[in-house]
Amino acid sequence: MVNAESCQDQLTANTGFCIPFSWPVGKPGLLVVQVTQDAPFSGYAGNNKASEKKLLRNVFMKGDVYFTTGDLLVMDEDGFLYFPDWVGDTFRWKGENVATVEVGEIIDMMYFVQEANVYSASIKNYEGRTGIEAIVLKRDQPFNRERLYEHLVDFLPSYAQPQFVRIKYVMQITATFKHQKMHLVNEGFNPEVISGPLYFMHEPAHSYIPLTRDTQEHGFQ
Repeated sequence: MVNAESCQDQLTANTGFCIPFSWPVGKPGLLVVQVTQDAPFSGYAGNNKASEKKLLRNVFMKGDVYFTTGDLLVMDEDGFLYFPDWVGDTFRWKGENVATVEVGEIIDMMYFVQEANVYSASIKNYEGRTGIEAIVLKRDQPFNRERLYEHLVDFLPSYAQPQFVRIKYVMQITATFKHQKMHLVNEGFNPEVISGPLYFMHEPAHSYIPLTRDTQEHGFQ
């Protein structure tokens, strides 16, 4: 494991490389895996920039490459490793940090939700990034917009309530069965590129209402 903030914290003055050391008990670290012929990294199809961001180069020696999994691990006194969270699965809205996993767990409580994937996007003229939930509905269950609104208001503070909802028919996952977020983040909440149903949180209606190009241009009023 390496320091979750930056491998640069462990650089030596003489070589510029990271140095291995005994990781403290109870302190989270980022799991990195060396890329080798036996353990290759295929990357993201058609997105070299995103693939490169997942790699650390020249870590312990010149030419080596490590894959940053995004998984945080904590070791207990008996040497067992536990998985407490992911790196980067948070967003900041209204001056508060929000964990997408926690928001997703609240959404999963709804009887009509089969699967939820929470991500974030920026809004023009607003500071920070707001939450967006992509959900797959259970078979033969309609999307109850009013009930979802009530549920999120009851269980989440205002800054953590997703401002947008999009309905998907299937959720894309990675080879390790994690939700893919990159393509969702790139699409944001743009009705011109999102083909499925798209809604935004409308307080006067106490519901999520359809988001169209017209409502988007008029500031979601």
